[in-house]
Amino acid sequence: MAKPNPAHILALATIFLLVFLSTSIEAQVCNPSGRLRGKKPPKNLCNHHNMAECCKEGEFYNIYHCSPPVTRRTEAILTLNSFEKGGEGGWASQCDEKFHSDKTRVVALSTGWYNNGKRCLKYVTIYGNGKSVKAKVVDQCDSTMGCDDEHAYQPPCRNDIVDASDAVWEALGVPRKDWGWMKVTWSD
Repeated sequence: MAKPNPAHILALATIFLLVFLSTSIEAQVCNPSGRLRGKKPPKNLCNHHNMAECCKEGEFYNIYHCSPPVTRRTEAILTLNSFEKGGEGGWASQCDEKFHSDKTRVVALSTGWYNNGKRCLKYVTIYGNGKSVKAKVVDQCDSTMGCDDEHAYQPPCRNDIVDASDAVWEALGVPRKDWGWMKVTWSD
C-alpha cells in the first residue's frame, strides 16, 4: 500500500472546505417566499407621504418570510417613514401599539430581521453617510403582505429594509433633499 502524500491530503481537505463553505453560504441566501398580485387602491386611500409607492393593479410583488443573515455590519437599504398618526406607516407601531414622533429615532425592520418581535424596543446601530446612530426598533416593515388597507395600499417591504424616522436621517447628517433611500449597514 502506498504511503499517503501530504500534498494530496491538503488538496482534498481544501476542496472539501471550499465545497462546505459554498453550500453553507448558499443556504443563507433569502429567496422570495412567493408573490402577491397588486390591486388598485380605493380612491384617495394610498398614502404618498415621503414618496411612498402605491400598489399597481396586476403587478406582482415578491414576498419574503426571511431577511439576509445579520452580521456585525449587515447591509441594508435605509428608507424614510413617518411613525406619527396619519403618517405613511398607517397603523400604530407593532411593538408598543403607539405612534412615535418623527423627531424620535425609531425604525421598522423587514420581517426576517424583525424576527417575530424579538428586536422590539431594542436599539440597533445604523451606519451611513460616514456617521452612526442608535435607533429603537418599534415596528415591522412587512415583507409578507401589502396592497391592502392595513399596509396603506403599499407593496410588501423588501427583505433588506431599515425604515427610519426623520430623526434617524437627521442624525446621519443626510441633506433633506436626499432622504428616502440610501445604502447603509446596521448591527444589533
